[in-house]
Order: sequence, then C-alpha cells, then structure tokens
Amino acid sequence: MKTSTTPKRPIDIYFDKYDEYHTNPVNRIINYICIPVVSFSIVGFVWSLPFMHLNFLGTYNGIFNWASFLIAFSIYYYYRASPILSYLMLLVIFVFAYSITLLEAWQKAGGMVLPQVCIVLFVAANILQLIGYRLEGKRPMLFFDFKFLLIGPLWLLSLILKRFGVKY
Repeated sequence: MKTSTTPKRPIDIYFDKYDEYHTNPVNRIINYICIPVVSFSIVGFVWSLPFMHLNFLGTYNGIFNWASFLIAFSIYYYYRASPILSYLMLLVIFVFAYSITLLEAWQKAGGMVLPQVCIVLFVAANILQLIGYRLEGKRPMLFFDFKFLLIGPLWLLSLILKRFGVKY
C-alpha cells in the first residue's frame, strides 16, 4: 500500500520554525502584542520618509510615498506565500494606513512627530520581544533569517485562522 505525503509549503516550514521560538506562554503573549506594533511602526516610519513630488501623479501626490512600495512588496511576498493570508494582511495594512493618517493629523495639531512615535513604538516593542526571547533561552530569529520579520504578522494571522478552522 502506497502512502503519499505531501511536502510542506514553505510558509508552513517558516511557521513551524516560528512556533519553535515561541513556546513559552509569556513570550507568545508578548509577540501577540509586539509583532503588530513592530509592523505598524515600520510602515509608519517608512510612510513618514520624504517622497519626491511627481507631476504625473497630479492630485495623488500626497497618497504615494515610500510605504506604498513597501506595502506592495510585502503584499506580493505574502500572496506568493498564502493568498488568503495576504488578503487578511492587506486589511490589516488598511487599518495601519488609517491609523497613520490619524497620527499625521495629530502631528499637524501639535502632537508628536510621526517618525518619533514610530521609533518609540519600535524600540519598546523590540525590547519586550528581546525579553521574550530571553524567556525562551534563544537568540532572536532575525539573527538567522531576515524573512522572519515579514513572516511574523502572517504567523499571527495563521493562528487566528487555525482557531476558527480556516485553511490558509
């Protein structure tokens, strides 16, 4: 009798590796909070980088920025890994973009400057993640492969989908 085993998809291999580094319950909770914060802070910081004025964009000049390219690359990467997760991540990025525009409005009203907010969030979330890795007794995953920075948000979304029994 033949038994066929289907090979794991690359995304599943990354998720398995990610799971290995997040076995401690406290570390998992830290990452449930910090992964979205780190992702948001990166998008927000890149969003705040000055972007050139391009005449052919007309009224869309304020809409396109460096984050547009980061988002496009990320969603393409996510789509290649898992179309369903990429669609969900696109919704998350819409929430990020809306939040960033609110922070820009706050900045115009005299609040903190967007890059400052993003740097503070990024540093605080990474310090917490380093504490989580210390609890695990392992070195941060980014030391091994930079792709884990991109995989983290998908890992969280996959956990949500698994809880509801949805295949990704």
